[in-house]
Amino acid sequence: MAMTVALQGSLLDCGDDVELADLATGVRRTTLSRGAWVDHRPGWLAGADRLFEVLHHEVPWHAERREMYERVVDVPRLLAFYDAGDPLPHPVLTEARDALGRHYADELGEPFVTAGLCLYRDGRDSVAWHGDRIGRSRDQDTMVAILSVGSARALNLRPRGGGSSLGFQLGHGDLVVMGGSCQRTWDHCVPKTARAVGPRISIQFRPRGVL
Repeated sequence: MAMTVALQGSLLDCGDDVELADLATGVRRTTLSRGAWVDHRPGWLAGADRLFEVLHHEVPWHAERREMYERVVDVPRLLAFYDAGDPLPHPVLTEARDALGRHYADELGEPFVTAGLCLYRDGRDSVAWHGDRIGRSRDQDTMVAILSVGSARALNLRPRGGGSSLGFQLGHGDLVVMGGSCQRTWDHCVPKTARAVGPRISIQFRPRGVL
């Protein structure tokens, strides 16, 4: 799949190695309403711009069309999915999934097993307000961990049904983990932007049965 991308690298991401920092330090938790919370770990992955290049060229990206508002439209981003047991496209993603499982073992009680990837090619690509409520997360507390590489894009959260929102600018190896009741009681989105932004890849790690 041929695509032209213009990734502006981070001035802080200047080493040669792609490696994870210790999750025991640097994680900031924000307690939300109705039993939800979100953790933010800026710069968890060093070498994130190099990982972006590998994923961009080697992941079998595909486009999808979905029915929305009584018509079928193009999904405004490219997608890939790795089910439980599928080899991930870079060893550091396996390390990240396992590190997240260890760090959140007491709260989650089970491992992260799947990885969904989204490629936001420019500011026109987006994802609308939603919660990951397909499967067990429809009525159970769970976690969704998102690792971002490439240019920073906004990830916004607001209470389900509307209310004041909060947001994070995620890219260049940043991590966000949404936990507790977050998928049921809050929504999140990556909005379109008219600013000139480079491409971003998000990697979403989920437990069994959460989509």
